[in-house]
Amino acid sequence: MQALLLVIELLIAVALIIVVLMQRSEGGALGMGGGGSGLGGLFSPRGASDTLTRTTAILAVLFFGICLALNLMVAHSVKPKSILDSTGAPSRLTVPLQRPATPAPAQPTPSVPTPH
Repeated sequence: MQALLLVIELLIAVALIIVVLMQRSEGGALGMGGGGSGLGGLFSPRGASDTLTRTTAILAVLFFGICLALNLMVAHSVKPKSILDSTGAPSRLTVPLQRPATPAPAQPTPSVPTPH
């Protein structure tokens, strides 16, 4: 289910990028539409603006909705673990207790000859 939602999320993201780039900016960079209104009211300068704005809003809502759904699915699939809930069984990482080493016998210090 998560893989399907991720694929849908990716498709919506690509569509959202395309729709945003198609919108007419104030400078008119990549915007579609123009002076003529050959297709009637749908893709006239005003109609194209309304259609692309509405499409952008719908795609944005879908994008955020799927993001929330994915986050909720992941949050409910992970079981929180506590240190207090552990059984106390020793793990392989613990170091076994060792008896302290006995100190080495003291070596006699060399005697220094004293002058007579």
